[in-house]
Amino acid sequence: MRKSYLAAASCLICVLSAIGQDSTSRAPSSTTLVHLPGKGLAQHPFLYCGEWQNQSVDNQTMYLVRKGKVVWSYTNRKHGELGDCTRMSNGNIVFSRQYGASEVTPDKKIVWNYDAPPNTEIHTAYPMGKDKVLIMQNGSPARLLVLRKSDNHIDLEIDLPTKSPSTHGQFRHVRPTKAGTFLVPHMDFGKVVEYSAEGKELWSVDAPSAWAAIRLDNGNTLISGNGFGYVREVNPHGDTVWEVKADDLPGIHLSTVQEVSRLHNGDTLINNWTASLPLAEQPSTVQLIEITRQKKVVWALRDWKDLGPASSTQLLDEPGVPENGDLER
Repeated sequence: MRKSYLAAASCLICVLSAIGQDSTSRAPSSTTLVHLPGKGLAQHPFLYCGEWQNQSVDNQTMYLVRKGKVVWSYTNRKHGELGDCTRMSNGNIVFSRQYGASEVTPDKKIVWNYDAPPNTEIHTAYPMGKDKVLIMQNGSPARLLVLRKSDNHIDLEIDLPTKSPSTHGQFRHVRPTKAGTFLVPHMDFGKVVEYSAEGKELWSVDAPSAWAAIRLDNGNTLISGNGFGYVREVNPHGDTVWEVKADDLPGIHLSTVQEVSRLHNGDTLINNWTASLPLAEQPSTVQLIEITRQKKVVWALRDWKDLGPASSTQLLDEPGVPENGDLER
């Protein structure tokens, strides 16, 4: 019980330290949308998982939603947050669980598993083809690893610099690029860095409390800003070419932006993690937002009856093979 309490407290500390003195980023919006755009749970079929459900790290659950209903769920009975989940073309789901990473089948059998060593955490677990998984192992040293699932052999290892004394606050989502490099949001340094497979720094851009970053097909990089509540697209020169700030969307406040993704139709999907708010305030907050390039909200999901806080969401009606990186566009 004490371990669970301390881990949950560290999650809140991570958010608060990332926000720093920018206390306005967590202020409630002056207006709240009563009628939300879109069709609620029926807008898309999707896979959904989130960190710190019920302000705990025990019995964390991921969900599959189809035709407006939760049709499948899996609860991680081990201690740890669910922060990264990807459904592959065979129906299996690769996911991080804070103190390890696993792959679960539709009939809820674990067919691959990696336990984090002591004093480390894992918040990235991303399939690279059918046979390998990219994980980011927070710790000292912090290690980016590509593992062969058949025997957990390390095919690639890159030691990365860290600033935060808290293992929990170092990294969240790391992603490969189609060029064979890796985009690493250094949450503690407040920047995104692109590394070669040899660990050489190739490119970087300042991004306060960067939580996730993906390389778009147009060569730009899409970044989420954690407790600073922003989504930002930067070009190869580091210039911001498109941005959504915490209160840019009428009636919706971006509290803590975790995973973001660019959809096939050009829209952007935002995971608005609100688990740091008091439990009484959470039911009035929006978890997922889909917006156009013109920042028009076409879907806003607020469903605390069926789901918890949003960290990682995969829309299942998007074209492409997830384990081949086709959803990073």
